[in-house]
Amino acid sequence: MKVRHIVLGLLSVSVIAPIFLYTDRVGNFFNPSSSRRDFLDDIAAFTLSGDTSHLNVLPQETSTVLKEPIGIVYSNHSTNAFPNEMREHKSARLLSATNEECQPQLHNPIAIRQVTDPAPANLTPILDSHSNASHHLAIKLEQQPTQSSSKIDQKEHSDNKSDRQTEPADAQVRHLKDQLIRAKVYLSLPAIKNNPHVTRELRLRIKEVSRALGDAAKDTDLPKIAFDKLKAMDQSLEKGKQIQDDCAAVVKKLRAMLHSTEEQLRVHKKQAMYLTQLTAKTLPKGLHCLPLRLTTEYYTLNSSQQNFLNLEKLEDPQLYHYAIFSDNVLAAAVVVNSTVSHAKHPSNHVFHIVTDRLNYVAMRMWFLGNPPGKATIQVQSTEEFTWLNSSYSPVLKLLGSPSMIDYYFRAHRANSDSNLKFRNPKYLSILNHLRFYLPEIFPKLNKILFLDDDIVVQKDLSGLWSLDLKGNVNGAVETCGESFHRFDRYLNFSNPLISKNFDPHACGWAYGMNIFDLEEWRRQNITEVYHRWQKLVSDM
Repeated sequence: MKVRHIVLGLLSVSVIAPIFLYTDRVGNFFNPSSSRRDFLDDIAAFTLSGDTSHLNVLPQETSTVLKEPIGIVYSNHSTNAFPNEMREHKSARLLSATNEECQPQLHNPIAIRQVTDPAPANLTPILDSHSNASHHLAIKLEQQPTQSSSKIDQKEHSDNKSDRQTEPADAQVRHLKDQLIRAKVYLSLPAIKNNPHVTRELRLRIKEVSRALGDAAKDTDLPKIAFDKLKAMDQSLEKGKQIQDDCAAVVKKLRAMLHSTEEQLRVHKKQAMYLTQLTAKTLPKGLHCLPLRLTTEYYTLNSSQQNFLNLEKLEDPQLYHYAIFSDNVLAAAVVVNSTVSHAKHPSNHVFHIVTDRLNYVAMRMWFLGNPPGKATIQVQSTEEFTWLNSSYSPVLKLLGSPSMIDYYFRAHRANSDSNLKFRNPKYLSILNHLRFYLPEIFPKLNKILFLDDDIVVQKDLSGLWSLDLKGNVNGAVETCGESFHRFDRYLNFSNPLISKNFDPHACGWAYGMNIFDLEEWRRQNITEVYHRWQKLVSDM
């Protein structure tokens, strides 16, 4: 009997205990709303952080959290309890598979949102299952590669566009010119000459490309047909390339063409320099006749009208004195007028103009008829300097020598120097060497400003007379560039006398504007130094 009670007790425990253990599950079965809330909690707590494996096909991301859906869930038991404002609100459910750390990297993050109309009173919404959430996640991951591929396409398009923009404006023109050179090279090769068909075709292509190229300097100047001719020439050149397989012959021909082109360039540069020098000395017919007309007018004046005013200022050392040595009437007039127009006190400026015998009368007549305001003018001729003769100045004897005349007027220009400006015949004129005799020409002056006849003054120059030269004879503008005015450009340093006394990298100066201290000049006897070097040159 006791055994029966023990057995029945064990049976009752084994049957009743499970009922109590699963009472919560049974309650959830009868209370579905509570079950749904628990499922929402499960969804909110669902993460992928525990799984370290990622899809290799898709861009890897860090741990992704599926956030709790945002929305309002209506039930049939509580619909009437909500106020009207809550009924009009739309139900929304949002799933985002985007990690917070990855969001700044995406330009257009995609959020899948479902919006429904206000739920009727008898509607009981059913939550999406876990498989539906996975479906939304897949949509998000599939959208990412699409965005990446579109960005790559846009980048490639922008790169191609930038390449087109950086392409030279004359790329096609250069290509056509290169084709012409290649075609001419092929035509000169024996293998091509032995093929009449290819020879005729290349000659025809050369004519077509030359006609299409014309004088075009950039691609926009080319006609539309030029691109068709370019393609046709490429095909013909490819045929020639297949026939000609001797690269050594091609290289030899290209070298010969390069040498010929360089020689032609040298000749054209020399010719252009010579024509430039010739043009600089050429005057229009009207200006060429100007000295003749001025001379005629001068001799129609009375003797009293042929003299300048203010002659007492010519030797006053307290005034600003200028020296201009020129045989060009208009050039000298430009220098004088530009200086006077910018002078603060024009009446204190004195201009000493020295010219040759041929232009002396015309120069005087010009300034008599066109006086430069209150400034003082003096016009002199080299014939007035009786002390300047070949016995005193070695340069006069040297300038009249046959060798010097042949140097400056040599007919055979092929053997002349590359820099023709050093062979300008103006250097034979005494006006070009007269600057070395300033103390003799102006014996009563202490300072003088020398101006060349090819300058235009744009400011007041009176401040130069108060310039401290610190014991130097000459004050000039520095014009020493990489090669400009350097001694090795125009002195013969193969001569031991030159190499011993001069630095090849030292520089001369421009004579456009120089202030001279005549007192220091006389003290150092610069004119005698000049004579000594002239004698050395004549003995070489």
